[in-house]
Amino acid sequence: MKEQQFSIGIDIGGTNTTIGLVRLDGKLVAKQNLNTSQYFDAHKFVDDIVFSVHKIMMENKIKHILGVGIGAPCGNMLEGTIEDAANLKFRGKTPLKQLMETELGIPVVVSNDANAAAYGEMIYGGAKGMKNVVMFTLGTGVGSGIIIDGKLLHGSNGFAGELGHAILIPYGRKCNCGNYGCLEMYASIRGIITTCIELFELWPDDEITQIPREILSPKTIAEAALRGSTIAIETYRKTGEWLGIALANAVTFSDPEAIFLTGGILNAGELLMKPTKESFEKNKLSFYKNNIPILRSQLNENDAAILGAAALVW
Repeated sequence: MKEQQFSIGIDIGGTNTTIGLVRLDGKLVAKQNLNTSQYFDAHKFVDDIVFSVHKIMMENKIKHILGVGIGAPCGNMLEGTIEDAANLKFRGKTPLKQLMETELGIPVVVSNDANAAAYGEMIYGGAKGMKNVVMFTLGTGVGSGIIIDGKLLHGSNGFAGELGHAILIPYGRKCNCGNYGCLEMYASIRGIITTCIELFELWPDDEITQIPREILSPKTIAEAALRGSTIAIETYRKTGEWLGIALANAVTFSDPEAIFLTGGILNAGELLMKPTKESFEKNKLSFYKNNIPILRSQLNENDAAILGAAALVW
């Protein structure tokens, strides 16, 4: 019987980092988590990732892996680095590939976290068989991965596809990247909460104004919307309108077969998806009308980037 082959897929997010042991057929065998937000020192972060890789291999009696794939915010596949990611607490240029290959002695591939999610969707998920796809990840930040003719788009410097930092509203909210009005400030967790709070002044007697701001979240806002909160409903309507514009813009330069979305924010269901699709259709160029579906990822939202990162190794 042929021995199973494995790789490690790592999804680095602004809040959590997940290390997964992945089989060649895409089965996620085991995973472990680190709290990304506690790390101000990149080298300490890398040391703990390496420790977790050894640990997950030992616990699952795996002696050999083919390599490690990493999806990270501002991950540069051409150079194998993370560079000034807006949602990480360690700054500068971190030579992630070099550091980990030195420690592990096996090949390491680094890419943007949304690129990894897009690649995972193409290899194992709903985009299987497609060659032109755009994926948006909606979470702590907003990431995007673009696949053209079956290949991830990296660009001349390795940073193609940072659509979360495309300016949606000129002179709008200040983003962690230093610019103003980025999509990330309107369609991320923080963006949704900010929109909700901004609407308090219009409906000061709305029930959601009584919820302490520190426990406001996309989930509590969605729950309030289902109870009839005008502010909560309007929050998701505006979020969907802005997101739909961004998706329409993405279509203009990529002409994809489909757009995929992933992230916990999508648990709001039609509260978000209905206005997003309406805005998307309204703002697309006429010859793209009604022929590009907006689909939810068919992969578990917590696993898409892990599977995609692992697949990069294959």
